Amino acid sequence: MSLESIIGIIGTLVTIAVALGIKFEVFDVDLFRKRPAKDLFDQLVHKDTSESQRKKILKKLNSYEFFNNQITNEYIQSFELGKRRPEELLFDICDSNNIKPTDEMSKNVLGYIRDSLKTRYFEKRQSVNEELEAAIVEPIRFEKSAPISVNTYKEQIVYLSEELKKKYSVTCDKLTAILDKHNVKYSFLKATKDIWCRDYMPVQTPSGKLIQFTYDPSYLRGSKEWEDSRSDVKVVCEANGLTPRFSKINIDGGNVLICEDRAILTDRIYSENPDIDKDELKKKLAELLECEIIIIPAYRSKEDDLTGHADGMVRFVDRNTILGNCLANEYQYIKDGMQKAIEEFKLKYIEMPFFIEKKDPEHPYSAIGVYVNYLEVNNLIVMPVFGRKEEDDKAFSVLKATFPDRIIETIDYNEVAKEGGLLNCTTWVIKQ
Repeated sequence: MSLESIIGIIGTLVTIAVALGIKFEVFDVDLFRKRPAKDLFDQLVHKDTSESQRKKILKKLNSYEFFNNQITNEYIQSFELGKRRPEELLFDICDSNNIKPTDEMSKNVLGYIRDSLKTRYFEKRQSVNEELEAAIVEPIRFEKSAPISVNTYKEQIVYLSEELKKKYSVTCDKLTAILDKHNVKYSFLKATKDIWCRDYMPVQTPSGKLIQFTYDPSYLRGSKEWEDSRSDVKVVCEANGLTPRFSKINIDGGNVLICEDRAILTDRIYSENPDIDKDELKKKLAELLECEIIIIPAYRSKEDDLTGHADGMVRFVDRNTILGNCLANEYQYIKDGMQKAIEEFKLKYIEMPFFIEKKDPEHPYSAIGVYVNYLEVNNLIVMPVFGRKEEDDKAFSVLKATFPDRIIETIDYNEVAKEGGLLNCTTWVIKQ
């Protein structure tokens, strides 16, 4: 009997059943036709799809020729969507299962071709040795010497992105007025694509060298709008007359805090550089930054902190003292990780007020409530205030007691804070 005859008989039986008022749910139309891969993928990433349904969808997608049954059963059974966007998820499927992304796959699954998927796939498959050997264009020799403070008074200049003045002119004018008042030099960076210049500009070492890390944060991937907003660090450096040493290690400047011969970073550096052994990564960073490396835990949820940057959690007072968010209401893993760092490096921890506002759907990554993300330049500290008198006053008092010899100014930075960052994020401060 032919397949057409079987289908005809089944169709007749279903018609009779419907006429008799019998409901049949045992027949799956996908047995007789394949749904477009994009439909399945859209269902896979839809917020209302259950995790068990997602596993079934992955099994179906696995049969399509561009996946060719290469998605492992282990990957399918352990699959959880999390907060990943479509492009980020497709890359993870390919990366985790060693499936080469193709234009056909991208077009059929996403609905458009994304060359960056192939680029990232091949970049991640470079060997660890090649990664480390090519970590910088010009090797840096790390020699132990007397600590040199990055925060030497009256030797620093503040840089701001031109985008800050374009998009937030009123707030930008408030900030520059404070800098003018205290004779702090500042300038605007050319060729930038967003306001968060701390993250994509070079990191200055204690001896004054500029290290330009790769700027390809995972949180900007998977959204064309966000990917298009990523500044090209080589273009920015060239446009502003900078000649740093370039590194292939992927780190944002907001995740590097330096004081004398010590640097604090969160463990987000590991997930951003998965092809580099953790110990090798720390060793390379110690050499590049001329510092002892201190690792603290980043928030695990992007809803708590999208970027995983250290400058939203702590700041150096001196090499043995850090100012940090109040730990009382923190997750246990944050408390444990911070306590481990404090004990290992014999640090003093001064608590700063910290609160999280109820999330605004229009601004899901708001940084309102993070007082430690202040601007520090020369003998001036510019601290954000959020219109909550009790917390604002307490934060000011803590800073004043901690830095009795500094001038402390406050600023309403809320329109910027709603977008996910504050003063340290939107300034790049270096020694001249």
